[in-house]
This record gives sequence, structure tokens and C-alpha cells, in this order.
Amino acid sequence: MKRIRRKSQHLLMILAALLLLLAGCGRAESNGGDKQQGGQGGGNKQAGEIYFLNFKPEIAEIYNQIAKDYEQETGVRVKVVTAASGTYETTLRSEIAKNDAPTIFQINGPIGYQTWKDYTRDLKDTELYANLTDQGLAVTDGDGVYGIPYVVEGYGIIYNNAIMEKYFALPNRATEFKSMDEVNNFAALKALVEDMTAHKDELGIKGVFASTSLAAGEQWRWQTHLANIPFYYEFLEDTQEGDSPTLTALAADEIEFRYDQNFKNIFDLYLNNSITKSTLLGSKSTADAMAEFALGQVAMVQNGNWAWAQINGVEGNVVKAEDIRFLPIYTGIAGEENQGLAIGTENYFAINKNVSEEKQQASIEFLEWLFTSDKGKDYVVNQLGFIAPFQTFDESEQPSDPLAREIVRWLESGKESIEWIFAAFPSEEFKNLFGNALLEYAQGNFSWEEVVTEVREAWRSEKAK
Repeated sequence: MKRIRRKSQHLLMILAALLLLLAGCGRAESNGGDKQQGGQGGGNKQAGEIYFLNFKPEIAEIYNQIAKDYEQETGVRVKVVTAASGTYETTLRSEIAKNDAPTIFQINGPIGYQTWKDYTRDLKDTELYANLTDQGLAVTDGDGVYGIPYVVEGYGIIYNNAIMEKYFALPNRATEFKSMDEVNNFAALKALVEDMTAHKDELGIKGVFASTSLAAGEQWRWQTHLANIPFYYEFLEDTQEGDSPTLTALAADEIEFRYDQNFKNIFDLYLNNSITKSTLLGSKSTADAMAEFALGQVAMVQNGNWAWAQINGVEGNVVKAEDIRFLPIYTGIAGEENQGLAIGTENYFAINKNVSEEKQQASIEFLEWLFTSDKGKDYVVNQLGFIAPFQTFDESEQPSDPLAREIVRWLESGKESIEWIFAAFPSEEFKNLFGNALLEYAQGNFSWEEVVTEVREAWRSEKAK
């Protein structure tokens, strides 16, 4: 009996020790849980380590430093692995099959989502989604949100506001516009541009628009960027609620080119009010067009926010940063008064739904810290150089690039951004055929009806391949 009693006492002592240990572990986990504040500098220590698979080698070292700072501040380790240039999809396929799979990865929009939707967590209830300046930019499927854009670019008509102000001051102008804020549809833009052409000598310009570059390899502003506008509206009409126009375009074996006249509206406006005669455009490049704008020879040029480096780098540039503005590409489509710039990205964060809930939450908290905390935002703006589409960035926390600031201004304007759907165009050859048809039209060799026929047939034939 004594031996049994001693064994019982011994077991009780062991059980008591275990209970104390478990209680201590419970308190540690609770403390970690109390710090799950994401952007407030907390961290989910229960996750242990999260894994970010980065696809931009040029900024790998910056992400490595961000990871070190985040671990020091929160105690959560961020493992950063960067795929070699051009190998991201291959690397992701390999890594996501491992036990230690990426918890944060990137998809290239609705098309990439179709490949990775079995791995992407719904992010609609996160602060990341709530803080998006334009939630329409997110990758959605039904009611779910599966990709959060973290850096955006945009394009439209760039204009020199100093020249516009000079026009508005003309006593003999034919329009009554007092500012560019009143130019919010194609009819207004056409009236403005044609009257500026009539007064180009008084304005000190050689043409309203820069050269419509149509040399081989230089047609992308028209057969890709400009073409995106009418095709966006066509596929938007054909898209079921909750789906993406990009995916509708991807599935389309043929097109109507329903808004061809709208494309023609703006294309003709460019050709007829340009610094260069349309018959000479086969030799003009985008660099020529940007130089014409930088030297003050023209008032407008279609391009994206990446053009600032070109403008600023032109020797003899006379355009001041504070005078560079964006205008949407108006084509005469009903309701375009509410249209914004064509804004998009191929850069979306996704969270791996197949890792533990703790790792998922910790991954979300890391991204929220990056885009809401002072330290994180400083990295985003000053080292990563992103135009971040989040409301958490105030005016002082935006890139100094004037065109980047214009992208932010239009994102915050409440206007509807035009989705980038050109990733769903059938092939590079389709775009080349489109561009060549536009050159033939500009040179007087094709009627517009022949351009439309060529574009429809090019889509059909390239899709069939």
C-alpha cells in the first residue's frame, strides 16, 4: 500500500508540473495573440515564420531589409526568397508544393488567379482590401477578393498645363472652357483641341499632339494601350456580374470591335491635330513624341506615368514638373464623364490558404504593417518606389514624380478606372497586325472599314492558333 501511495504522489507531482507548464504556454500564446495588430507594429508570434516569394530581383535586397526590421519590431521572422528573372511561375510551382510553402506570393491579375485559385485566400475582410483607394482594382471572383494590387501604373493623355492656361487666356478662343476640369468627354476634348490647332501660332506650339508613332515596334501606344479602351467597354458589356472583363476577353474566340468608331474618334483627333503629318508617321518613335512634348513643341501626348523619366531626361526640357497633368482618353462612349485613367498592374499579393491559419494571419499582418505603419510606408515610397493604391498614404507619402502623383490624384477622384485587359489580347502578332493596319489607314492606303475587318480577322485567326 505504501508503494502504491508513493507512486500516486509521484504521478500527482508530475501532473501538477505539466499543468503549470501548459498554463505557462497558454499565457505565452495569449501574449502573442494580444499583439496581432498588423499595421500597428504587432506580430503573430504563434506563426513562427512566414515565407514571402518575391518576383522582382531588382528589389530583393530592400525586401530583405524590410524583413529584418519587421522581425526586430514584432518578433515574427519573414523568410524572403526571390525568383530569378523570368522564372517566377516555375519557381512558384516548385515552392508551393513543399511542406514549407510560400505564405505570401504574387499573381498577375485575373489571368494568374485562374492558375492559382486553389491556393488563394479570400481577403475581402482584411484591412488591405478595406484601404484600397479603388477596390475595383482587386482580383475578385463572385463575392471573394483573392488578389490585392500593391503597386499601380496608369496611362492617359499627358498635357502641359502651362500651355493650357495660355489657351484659356486667349481673348478670341472659340470655346468657353476656363480650365481642364471642364473637359470631361470627347466632344469637349475635340472642341478644345481643334480650337487650339487654330491658335497654335499664338500658343507657340507646332501641333497640339505629339507624333502618333507608327514605326515598326513603336505602335504599342495604339494597338495595345489605346485599343484597351474600346475593348474594355465591349467585354464589360459581355461580362457576367462578379466576373472580370479580362477573363471574358481571354475566353473570346472572336470580337465585334463594337466600339470601333470610338477608337476612330480619338485616333483621328490625334492624326489631324499632330505636329507630324499622318503620311510621315511610319518613321516616328515614342522617343520622338516624348521629346516633342518635353521641348514644349506640343501640348499633349498619350503615354503612361513611366514617361516622366523620358520627359525629364530630354536635353533642353522646358516643361516644369508642376505643369504636367493627366487627362483620361475620351472616345465618345456614353457616360465617360465618370471615366478615369486606364490604371492597372500585374502585381497582386495573394495569401496561401493551404498553410496554417496562424501563418495566414501573420502574413496578412506583415502586409498591413508594410502599407500602414510609418516605417513600412517609408520603405514603400522611398526605397521600393511604388505608387501604392492605399488610402493610408497621405500626400506627403507619395512619390515625388509628377505623373505618379497624378495617378494617385485620379485614383482618389472617385472616377472609374479603366481595367487593363490587353494581357488577354490573343498574341503579339495580333497587336502587330492591328498596328500595321493603323499605319496603312494613317497613310491613306486603308479605309476605316478595312482596319476593322483586319482587326476582327486577326483576333479570330490568332485565337485559333
